[in-house]
Amino acid sequence: MNLSLRRSGGSSRRRALASVLVFGSASGVAFSFSPSASHAPRPFAALSTRLPSAAAAGAASKHRCDASKLSAGGGDDEFFGSECILTPEGFGFASSGARVLESAGRGNGYHRAKGSDTILDVMEGISGGSADAALVFDDDTDDLIGLFTETDYIRFSSERAAASSEEDAASFIVSPVSSFVTPTADLVSIATMDTANKALAAMQKDSVRHLVLANKISTQNRLLPDSKVEGLINMQDIMAVVQKDERLSLESLAQKYPGITDPVQQMKEQLKSDANALARDPETVKRDVISAGTALISVTSIGLFLSQSAWLHEHADLGMIAIFVLGYIGIIFEEVFEFNKAAIAMLMNTGMWIVYADYFNSAEGVASESVLEQLKEQLSEVSDICFFLLAASTIVEVVDAHQGFKVVTSLITTKSKKTLFWVIGFLTFFLSAILNNLTVTIVMVSLLRKLVPNEDDRRLFGAMVVVAANAGGVWTPIGDVTTTMLWINNNLSTVPTVTELFLPSVVCLVGSLAFLVNQVEEDGSLEESTLPEPSELAPRGQLVFWAGIAALLAVPVFSELTGLPPYIAMLTGLGAMWTLTDIIHMGDEEGELKVPAALSKLDTSGILFFLGILMSIGVLDKSGLLKQLAVFLNENLPSQDIIATVIGIASALIDNVPLVAATMGMYDLNEFGTDDKLWQLIALCAGTGGSILIIGSASGVALMGLEKVDFLWYAKKVSIGAAVGYFAGIATYLLQDAVLHGGLLTSAVPPALAAADVMGSVAGVM
Repeated sequence: MNLSLRRSGGSSRRRALASVLVFGSASGVAFSFSPSASHAPRPFAALSTRLPSAAAAGAASKHRCDASKLSAGGGDDEFFGSECILTPEGFGFASSGARVLESAGRGNGYHRAKGSDTILDVMEGISGGSADAALVFDDDTDDLIGLFTETDYIRFSSERAAASSEEDAASFIVSPVSSFVTPTADLVSIATMDTANKALAAMQKDSVRHLVLANKISTQNRLLPDSKVEGLINMQDIMAVVQKDERLSLESLAQKYPGITDPVQQMKEQLKSDANALARDPETVKRDVISAGTALISVTSIGLFLSQSAWLHEHADLGMIAIFVLGYIGIIFEEVFEFNKAAIAMLMNTGMWIVYADYFNSAEGVASESVLEQLKEQLSEVSDICFFLLAASTIVEVVDAHQGFKVVTSLITTKSKKTLFWVIGFLTFFLSAILNNLTVTIVMVSLLRKLVPNEDDRRLFGAMVVVAANAGGVWTPIGDVTTTMLWINNNLSTVPTVTELFLPSVVCLVGSLAFLVNQVEEDGSLEESTLPEPSELAPRGQLVFWAGIAALLAVPVFSELTGLPPYIAMLTGLGAMWTLTDIIHMGDEEGELKVPAALSKLDTSGILFFLGILMSIGVLDKSGLLKQLAVFLNENLPSQDIIATVIGIASALIDNVPLVAATMGMYDLNEFGTDDKLWQLIALCAGTGGSILIIGSASGVALMGLEKVDFLWYAKKVSIGAAVGYFAGIATYLLQDAVLHGGLLTSAVPPALAAADVMGSVAGVM
């Protein structure tokens, strides 16, 4: 790299020189200066080849540059003359291997030994001299046999210590050193004119501390049959030369150019200037505004809490709502604020419980016994869901680690894009019925990268996976997390959920896929897919796969038979899988396939997010605010069917977990019993409504990260199709409910008309 210094004033020239001296050698790049075509650039490495034996004396004889001529604007020829060098002695990382050896002051740098010498003799020779290693030569031919270093001595000592008898151990003492050397063919070498930079690169590549210096070497940094060994250098020798040269460079520069009294200080000033320029960047301004706003809100909130404000006592309900709204905004715009939503949820939870415990109604600044009991009760309910998710996610992770899903994916062989579209859709639909939606999305998108080479096609296929995963998770208690929440809270039971939500979920899937498949074009690109030929899964993988599926499917059966909460059943399944994998991998040193490794890969922040959200919703429930919201909705919306439909549409913008948690607190289970139409419709709407926008579900957010799908592309290509399936599923459920429970015309027509009105409003907005 060449830097041209023009006659534009001494200050710019001095800044360039400081930059070169401070950073040039440290980066390992040799710089030369070429102000005009008449002065060709000459790298420092080329200069180093002309160093005489006495480097210091040679440097002292060089012609020194006159800084006064440079400052007058007429010193280019003086500065760039053939005899001018900036640093009197060395060239840092551009120093030659010969100079490194000479500067070390240890002669040739090695102890010379014969192949017949004992190891004790060689070690005595090394310790008695200035070298830290020995080159071993053949007794007869004087050819180099190899290198003996401390590493070889450690190997010798280890073998001696492992000897089976004292006689064998004694024989090691008289062993020839040739038996324990690093052979010549394995020695890493550099030529005498190679730079220190190249020497360090060779050391790093081959993980060695010593380099043989020779007159010529191969391109692989190995000795040739006719190479002549010049010496041996180590890492310490190289760094000593580099550090000496860099220090000398700074001192010399300060002496030659008085205007540059401290190059390092000038670079610090430059860094300050760069930081100031960065602060004017729009992204930096945005971050500063967010930081300032966050700090202001935090300080204000803490001040209100500590001051025992009378206003907060009188308006505690508004305080809780304000904290919830602010926290929710932070969660929705997580990518904008760059705050992790789990952290926001935890802080929101803490703030709301403090307001409720210390300020709500007749609270006197300290949590009462009744509030503490409510807190324990809420934590108990939330813990059920968190432990359930923890156990289920771990089981799926263990199955995936054993490549268990290959049982399913190996069945895909079609080369038709439209056929593949439907196959992947239904495969995702049924997988998400028994597995976590997020996990299924990740697995299927990873598979699509092998099946669908075209990036645009893969985005559409990925969007279809999101729609299918959300629809498939609705109709089983262990599919979508919202259905799981309702099931664990006893709002839903297993058999009615499966039988009454399966058909609407299928219609939702088919409606969306039938709309989206029209965007798929057959072009033969699937012939380029990189999916390997189907192969048989190892017996261990098959065993773990089927055991994992059995553990997941047994959860509702276990709960029905024992009456125990579902999380106990899921933890029992995890315990069984843990024991199974420990037995399978008994004696294995590596633990990547065991449960502890799977636990380390879990999205713990996601579980903490659920904890914070559900605990926050619990405060609103305990305070009665959700009841007030339920009364408002009942008074202003014509039916619970419309309420559920609106909740589903809202889940396209807002995370469905807190939405469902809120509705669970809004409506009393005594009034709307287990498997009531309201709960089933909420499960259907909240699960499938999240597909309308990409930010409406965890699966959609995962797709954004995996395939870089943006919000507007999804809204343009997929949202209408997802909405078609959403309303088709609702209509199917209402029709099915009317048929199963009688009163087809009186029960189905009014809700259907209301749903049509809502659909028309949503379509107008979109």
